[in-house]
Amino acid sequence: MTLHAGTTLGGRYVLRSLLAVGGMGEVWRGEDSELDRPVAIKVLKEHAAANETFLKRFHNEARNAAGLLHDNIAQVYDYGDHDDTAYLVMELVEGESLATILERERTLAEPRLAHLMVETARGLAVAHDAGIMHRDIKPGNLLVREGDRVKITDFGVSRSMDQTTLTQTGMVMGTAQYLAPEMALGKPATPASDLYALGIIAYESVNGKRPFTAPAAVDIAIAHVNEAVPPLPATVSDPMNALIMDLLEKNPKKRPRDARALIERIRTLDFSDSAPHATTAEGASPATASAPETGRTRSGSTRRAMPPSIAPRSYRPRPDTPRRR
Repeated sequence: MTLHAGTTLGGRYVLRSLLAVGGMGEVWRGEDSELDRPVAIKVLKEHAAANETFLKRFHNEARNAAGLLHDNIAQVYDYGDHDDTAYLVMELVEGESLATILERERTLAEPRLAHLMVETARGLAVAHDAGIMHRDIKPGNLLVREGDRVKITDFGVSRSMDQTTLTQTGMVMGTAQYLAPEMALGKPATPASDLYALGIIAYESVNGKRPFTAPAAVDIAIAHVNEAVPPLPATVSDPMNALIMDLLEKNPKKRPRDARALIERIRTLDFSDSAPHATTAEGASPATASAPETGRTRSGSTRRAMPPSIAPRSYRPRPDTPRRR
């Protein structure tokens, strides 16, 4: 069916405006007319809906994410099919993806990065406790709200421990740039696999680029398995360097034990004497933790303190003006 603003799915979900378009589907800002609340509606494209594997992945996203209730995970409300159009109704998150932030800022101050890692790890801990591996942690799937609060989204390639794999022989699922070595070898994903992906995000956030790049996805996957992680620049502090390198261990058993262990380790980091950070494309240094609490960041926004239960030492996140998603 042809979708447009005003289309109603399932007799209650009204499409209002298109938010994003991907390879498998579209995401619309919508309204739940029965509960009178805004929602995000993910609709599977016609060619994807006709593909049994894509349809199963879409159903997995609904099933897996719907059972995860946590402030750091975008909630799934409903799943349905309307005139052979499969759709997923989700919490509408007002903010922007970490991918958008990195594209704009190139690098992040280490204290801010540490806070975002804690926020992400909290959501991952809940998913892992439920036996669900995300398998596609990447900046585009981390939505950052006001105050640098993170929502993990898109469990489209996630897998519960009680589900059979959708991966065909010789195929892996996930995004090559953030793919753990064991997954590149076709082995099952574990909590350590999601932590590896978070390590790639951290590497990218302090270095301005990912550790492995190549024209073809298969070459990137092979690099994750065989190539040593390039050293980070001297501008990265020793504690952050050590943390990232531990997350990027080839052997998953050498990475942090689980997401909660990662959180505890990050909480022990002190960035008050961190080394200078790499400059952005404009030549300006990112905001540092030593700036006054009421000081201004490069974007002109005012910093606000976060609860000490989740914030690394010396960090006060900046509430950038959120973009609508």
